[in-house]
Amino acid sequence: MIATAWSSSDTYLSLTVLVLLILSGFLALAETSLVRMNKSRARSLREQHRRGSRALTLLTESPQKFLNPILLLVLICQLVSATMVGVLTDRLFGAAGIFIGIVGEVVVIFVFFEAIPKNYAVQHPDNAALVTAPVVSALLKFWPIKWLSTLLLSIAQGVIRLSGLEGQTQKMTESEVLAMADVAQEDHAIASEERNFIHSVIEFGDTIVREVMVPRIDMVDIRDSATVREALDLAVATGRSRIPVLGDGPDDVVGIVNLRHLAGLFAQGQGDEPLSQHMGEPRFVPETKRVASLLTEVQQGKSHLFIVIDEYGGTAGLVTLEDVLEELVGEITDESDPNVEDDEQTIEAGITLSGRLNIDDANDEYHLTLPKDGWDTVGGLVLDLAGGVPDVGNVFSTSHYHLTVLRMDGRRVEEVLVEAIVVEPTPDAT
Repeated sequence: MIATAWSSSDTYLSLTVLVLLILSGFLALAETSLVRMNKSRARSLREQHRRGSRALTLLTESPQKFLNPILLLVLICQLVSATMVGVLTDRLFGAAGIFIGIVGEVVVIFVFFEAIPKNYAVQHPDNAALVTAPVVSALLKFWPIKWLSTLLLSIAQGVIRLSGLEGQTQKMTESEVLAMADVAQEDHAIASEERNFIHSVIEFGDTIVREVMVPRIDMVDIRDSATVREALDLAVATGRSRIPVLGDGPDDVVGIVNLRHLAGLFAQGQGDEPLSQHMGEPRFVPETKRVASLLTEVQQGKSHLFIVIDEYGGTAGLVTLEDVLEELVGEITDESDPNVEDDEQTIEAGITLSGRLNIDDANDEYHLTLPKDGWDTVGGLVLDLAGGVPDVGNVFSTSHYHLTVLRMDGRRVEEVLVEAIVVEPTPDAT
């Protein structure tokens, strides 16, 4: 039963409640969309010249500056509207009006001004953030809101510090960037090749020269006592464009010769001249040097081939521009490389790996979890497990795989068969 008749003041009160609820719904939309937005996404929208992106970019630079005012305004709108609804229903329905007002407020606020706006912001974060950002920016410039939110924020931060709950601001890590690339590839936002390239770029900064170099045992070199003709024949036969020149021994690299320069000398009739008269200066890098730093040296035009030295000054191998680029774009095959059949291999059937293959590359390419602790290659892992030089047919085990030696070249492991360890289910006791 209605306690009093509807009056014009009730109309104004109802309109005020409606405005406050709409504002609280809009602020709830802003809260969810802006909190979900990150700086990189906001900058991307600005580069697309989307309306509202400039204000959005400024807000994402300091989320704490907009979050507290929004929360304060939402609280004010909902509390004031709830109080007005209570007054209105009490006048219209008497004592029962308070209960009616509470139930109506809970249902209306939750469904129409909390659930719907926030769900829309989750499903359409870009559109919601772009629409709300300019309005939120304007509200933040209104001095009473700015002053009150700053005061309350200072009080909250003081309480947090006194309670010992203050933490450090989290920054984006490499693992998060890699995870974002994986999610983007799963959502078909980027191609799998682009995802792999992002992974390569991130991991590139942690790679050292030892992991990409050609080891000394695989180096093609020539003595400085050889002739230009002999060096040219060796370069053509092996498909090398640059060859290290050795002096007294394998650790005494005295120069580098270039195929194009050798061909020019041969054409000028200088093929029988000693190689020592026509070689260039070698450049050396430690095996622990970062590949990214090495690429910078290559870009500066210093050289395309570097001799890698170990901690004792001995020759550990060599590294070329191609070796560095392969860390970014994958294997580069040219006409001098042998043809290799790219057969599909699965761990269930066993995977045949080269002993020279880097363990990180093997794990990435074949989705394995081979251990890496003090060695770089599959062959190095086998030698460590063997505790010496193994024989063909020897089988060694890690926690997840059996490794069978298929081929040896002297004391070097050339080929390994990797098979998953199958754990037989334990029969139930009867």
